[in-house]
Amino acid sequence: MMMSPVDELKRANSASSNRAEPVEIWKARKFIEEYSGEELSLSKVAKEVNVSANHLSEKFKQVTGVNFVDYIAWTRFENACDLLRNPNQRISEIAFAVGFQSLSQFNRVFKKLASKSPSQYRAELAKRRKA
Repeated sequence: MMMSPVDELKRANSASSNRAEPVEIWKARKFIEEYSGEELSLSKVAKEVNVSANHLSEKFKQVTGVNFVDYIAWTRFENACDLLRNPNQRISEIAFAVGFQSLSQFNRVFKKLASKSPSQYRAELAKRRKA
């Protein structure tokens, strides 16, 4: 699987760099990671980091290379991938646990990012475990 924008950003930030990540973007990313299982909006995160929604939106894309909504989707997707390792947890439970508002939205986003459905992903995990 390709490296997600979330992982790429984490790797870039851990490498020594001449440019430090702006504090409001760092705070926004930390807030998203901590509360990704809850309902998040641009205005809610902007308020949390004390900047305007427009400023956060523009700066977030500029600094991370992905837009705000896609970053949240990737964060939730990565959390779902971790949870899908547990075969006893239902896919619908996982979808809501990681912050998606509907099962259809979860399936659509997951398939877009993984090029397979959550159940196909889980089946491949099970095959690899048995091999």
